[in-house]
Amino acid sequence: MKNYRYLPLLLLISISCSKDTEKITITDDDGNTQTIDPTANRKSVGDSANDLLSSQNSDTLFLELFYVDGLKPTDNTIANFQSFLENRLNKPGGIQMELKQIESPGQTVYSIQDIRDLEDDIRTAYNDDNRITVSGIFIDGEYSENTENGSVLGVAYRNTSFVIFEETVQSFSGQPLAPSTTVLETTVLDHEFGHLLGMVNAGTPMQTDHQDTEHGRHCTNEDCLMYWTAETGEGLLNMISGGSIPTFDSLCLGDLQANGGK
Repeated sequence: MKNYRYLPLLLLISISCSKDTEKITITDDDGNTQTIDPTANRKSVGDSANDLLSSQNSDTLFLELFYVDGLKPTDNTIANFQSFLENRLNKPGGIQMELKQIESPGQTVYSIQDIRDLEDDIRTAYNDDNRITVSGIFIDGEYSENTENGSVLGVAYRNTSFVIFEETVQSFSGQPLAPSTTVLETTVLDHEFGHLLGMVNAGTPMQTDHQDTEHGRHCTNEDCLMYWTAETGEGLLNMISGGSIPTFDSLCLGDLQANGGK
C-alpha cells in the first residue's frame, strides 16, 4: 500500500448528544407548517440502529441531504451511497434521498453545537408513521476540533444526523496521487453511517467480540470499513489506495444482520 505522508492527518469521529424533548414548528418546501416532537431524532448515536436496519418499526428510510452551494457530493457518490444502504438495510418501502442546496452559514470553523443549530434551522423531515428519516449536511469550513495533526472529515453526532466537512474532503482529493473525491466522499459517508447503525458495539450488539476498545467504537479487522485507522489520514488513504472503498468485514456484517439488517 502507498503511504501519502505529505498529507495531514484526517479524523472521522462520532459524537453522542443529549435528548431534546422540546416541540418545534417546521415549514416544508411548500410553505406548510407543522408542530412536531423531534425527540426521536435527537438521541445519541446508535440509539436508532435497529430502526435503521430493520423493517419492524420503520419500513421506509428518507434522507434529507443538504449541501452548501458549490459543495454538492458527486452523482457517483450518491449512487454508491444508495447501493450501500440498499445492501445493508431492510426497507421494503424504499430508500429515498433528496438533496437540497443551502447558503453558507458564513463561518470558517464549526463546532458540533454550530452544526446542531444549523440542522435545527433547516431540517424539515422527521420520523413519522413507518418512516425513519436521516439528516446529512455537506458543509464548508472546518471542524473546531481540528489540530495541526488532524483534520476532521465527518461526524455522526445524533442518532439520525451526520455532517461531512465537504470543503476539507475536496481539498484532500485535490492533492497529487490522492484518491478521487468520489472515493473519499463514499468512504466517509459509509463510515459515518456505520456509526449510526451502531457500529461497533454502540447500539448494535456484537455477536463475536471484535471491538477495538483501545480505539473506541471500531473493529479489530484492519481491512474493515470500521477499523480505527479509517480515522487518520495515512490509515484512511492506505485503506483506499487504488480507488478501493473499504467495506464491512464478516463480523461487522454478522452484527448488522443479527440486529435486523441484511
